[in-house]
Amino acid sequence: MEQVELIHELRGKGLGPVEIAERLNITRKTVSKYMNAEVMPERAPRAKEELPSKLDPFKPTIREWLEEDRKHRYKQRHTAKRIHDRLKELPEYDASYALVQRYVKQLREYRHQEGTNELSWPPGEAQVDFGEADFYDAFGELKPHKFLCVSFPHSNAGYVQLFGGETAECVAHGLQDIFTRIGGIPGRLIFDNASGVGRRVKDNVRMAELFLRFKAHCGFDVTFCNPDAGHEKGNVENKVGYMRRNLFVPVPTVTDIQAFNMELLERCEADWQREHYKKGEALTVLFEEDKKALLYLPKPFPVCRYLRVKTDGYGKFLLDGKHFYSSSPEWAGKEVVVRIGAHTIEPLTPSGEVISVHARMYGKQRTDSVDVRTTINRLLHSPGAWRNSLLRDAVPEQLRVGMDALERAELKEALRTMQDLSSRYGFDTHCKQWMRRRNSDG
Repeated sequence: MEQVELIHELRGKGLGPVEIAERLNITRKTVSKYMNAEVMPERAPRAKEELPSKLDPFKPTIREWLEEDRKHRYKQRHTAKRIHDRLKELPEYDASYALVQRYVKQLREYRHQEGTNELSWPPGEAQVDFGEADFYDAFGELKPHKFLCVSFPHSNAGYVQLFGGETAECVAHGLQDIFTRIGGIPGRLIFDNASGVGRRVKDNVRMAELFLRFKAHCGFDVTFCNPDAGHEKGNVENKVGYMRRNLFVPVPTVTDIQAFNMELLERCEADWQREHYKKGEALTVLFEEDKKALLYLPKPFPVCRYLRVKTDGYGKFLLDGKHFYSSSPEWAGKEVVVRIGAHTIEPLTPSGEVISVHARMYGKQRTDSVDVRTTINRLLHSPGAWRNSLLRDAVPEQLRVGMDALERAELKEALRTMQDLSSRYGFDTHCKQWMRRRNSDG
């Protein structure tokens, strides 16, 4: 149309068809055609006619396979090549791989372009999801951790809490700390199909027992997203990335997860001073509307579960298939009850007293955790084992050297003092006090 307009413009300046054709480097016949046309109607585009394809009889089968794929892991889904190979097993199949490839690409592009409804979220509802980020531990080693993210779509406010895994204990512990912080319970929580909380299979939902008890205690409703419907909790998915970029860059060093989580609560709230991306008000103002819609906050829920385990000849027991924890040598080869929390593992005596305390371990690598305090009583009966004991490796070097120089009777008395002070003040506190006394003496 630009060229047609130019032809009419040059004609208006008095140029003839031959001169216009030479200037525009087109044929005189084309120039004459458009000079003589009084109306330039826009042509309606012709609909693309789909021609019959050898693949047509098999397209319903292909769509069925791809729809079934949505229930499986990404790496276990059909490629175009795999679809073509399966179809070749059918005697009536006579299409090329290129046809399959183009059709599969077309289907996937169409699904990717499908729109989603903009959802409306009333005050007092929250979305929950996990993210993952790297952190440095006390020894400077880089390790991945999970973080629980809770967002309130109405206000766009959110919180994060750090954990070693995605278990029901982690979810309930993190939620309870956040609920306590805000002074109430959201009326509804929206989850993905998180294995630690529960799972939705078609219309059936099965929740982990611990989380089910936590839900009943708090009184909130739970909704699980439909499969492959991430837009149903898109607010929290965006919040996961936002929190990772803004709270965990540069990579933090975490020596005490529970103390770090308390700090995270404050840092999240400091972020609410910014303006809502759509509503034009500060997040902290909008969150007040969320708080007004919260349910009553009940008394704290004991976020733990109990498990009976059998110890080995060293008094150790196995959890999660990879992680060993010590009870006490006195409990070797016996059955003990273990209290399992999000951050700690505690074997108990029949009367409910704590035998030892361990930081809970996560991951697929084998770990071995020993509470050295539990070995003191055993060493009192056999002080000669001091040199090869785990307790010796755990005490400060100066204390180790001093105890190495003691005679058997003196060593036994030192171990008895260590046991007494550790039971009253804690093992670490006892060691620090000893070091301070040692340094002040000389």
